[in-house]
Amino acid sequence: MPDTTLLSETILFAGLDDDALTRVVGAGRDLELRRGDVLFREGDDPDELFVVMSGRIAIANKSIDGRESMVALMEEGDLFGEMGLFDGRGRSAEARALESSVVTAVPYGPVRSLYEDDPALLWRVVAMLAGRLRTMDAALADSVFLDVTGRTAKRLLDLAGEEDEFSLPITQEELAGMVGASRERVNKAIASFIRLGWIEQIDRTYRITNREQLTIRAR
Repeated sequence: MPDTTLLSETILFAGLDDDALTRVVGAGRDLELRRGDVLFREGDDPDELFVVMSGRIAIANKSIDGRESMVALMEEGDLFGEMGLFDGRGRSAEARALESSVVTAVPYGPVRSLYEDDPALLWRVVAMLAGRLRTMDAALADSVFLDVTGRTAKRLLDLAGEEDEFSLPITQEELAGMVGASRERVNKAIASFIRLGWIEQIDRTYRITNREQLTIRAR
């Protein structure tokens, strides 16, 4: 049976009583993924949502010519794949493991039953979707107001979190997909940060040496 701890901490399931949480967890199953494994593709019929227990999952869209835009990076505790529960439409993007990962898959049926039994729980859904909209608004603003260099600085800061030294959890091609630019332009931006002394790089390990300037460039 999947672990209840992380599920109980997600915004969709936080605050559920023990009986309700047991119903959800009891219906779930853990999936072990290797790098490159695809959970679902854009357009697939949805019937379950997912919570990341460990590892990282990329949520990405692909163009007709094969170019990829990574719209979200899901890490431990993140929930995704829930939209089909509410609109019944196909998957809006692809979900792919970026590294060895474990996700808990929860069928829509038991979750839908929770909301039918207690509609007040839908306020959690509203809060989650509002958070999604804020994230999309911020991404749209970045695409309009920040150039490639600024967006690259912002993504590196996002991936670093509060740590100054971090390993890039994605390839440079995937980073370019997150930035929304070609790999060459993103590499050029990173090279400029190194040249300016804002970051240091050894293979895929980075060390931020001037967070203030990098933050200013990300605005």
